[in-house]
Amino acid sequence: MERRPTIIDVARQAGVSKSTVSLVLQNSPAVRKETRDEVRRAMVEIGYLYNRAAANLRSANVGLIGLVINDLRNPFFTEFATSVQMALSARGYATVLANTDEDPQLQAQVVSAMIEHGVSALIVSPAYGQEEATFGVIERAGVPALQVLRQVVDTGRFPFAAPDYERGGRLAAEHLLAKGARRIAFVGGFEGRAVTRRRMAGYLAALGEAGIGPIVLPGRPGRAFGREAARRLVTDFAEVDAVICFNDLVALGLLSGCAEIGRKVGQAFMVVGFDDIEDCAQVWPGLTTVSCGIDRFGQVMAETVLAWLEEGKPPPAEALSPVKLILRASTND
Repeated sequence: MERRPTIIDVARQAGVSKSTVSLVLQNSPAVRKETRDEVRRAMVEIGYLYNRAAANLRSANVGLIGLVINDLRNPFFTEFATSVQMALSARGYATVLANTDEDPQLQAQVVSAMIEHGVSALIVSPAYGQEEATFGVIERAGVPALQVLRQVVDTGRFPFAAPDYERGGRLAAEHLLAKGARRIAFVGGFEGRAVTRRRMAGYLAALGEAGIGPIVLPGRPGRAFGREAARRLVTDFAEVDAVICFNDLVALGLLSGCAEIGRKVGQAFMVVGFDDIEDCAQVWPGLTTVSCGIDRFGQVMAETVLAWLEEGKPPPAEALSPVKLILRASTND
């Protein structure tokens, strides 16, 4: 006696993932009509019969949402992931969390595994490089997926949401100009990456309007680079009287480097960070920084994905959330 066809057989026949077949069986609006038709055609061809009673038993379990983060060592991303997980939990969903450590191959691997284990949707703060290895798999599976904090593929395929980085850079630059700074450097961030360009854009626009040229020191966005930059600014850019950092980690490293070489941070040499992680309020001098409201942003991302899943409301192609400047002693001693 031949065995009864399974969902895996349907997936193989239709050339899609098991999770895509599951979404079709659930009548999910997230799956394209062409894919639904192909899956249903495959069911007929191999004689697959859907056991709805068994499916109802399975559906009593909470849904799974995949959360893929590029760097959980950075508190900014950790705070975001925590906020998303708590918001999803409050709505009865479980979160499958993976840290990719900026490795695109690992990212493709964990995303494929999450899809095979039946996640209902994905929230991805992506690593750079080999984008199609990850997002091509997601697209073929028909799983709803949202790019957050970084955009690496077309928003027409995968919606993108982030804080308004450009506005944040402008707020920081305008604050420093109002405080009397005239040689303002932008320190940190990998050159050419979209997130670096977005964070620099407001800085460049504000300086251009003031008739002042930019000074840019690109580099790895971490404390070590910030500490190194403190010495470099003294030796190579002695005229710089203020700095906007790509993120708070660079800024905190810069504060340490300035302490090490005996350079006072405050009115004569001002430092602004970006993100407003918890450490900014705990160091001395306290770090003026652009707050991205990351806790609330995480909650909104959870709500956005669930509205997509439960109500069939896809998010806009791009959504930017408000930012604000938090003033502390690093620009106000």
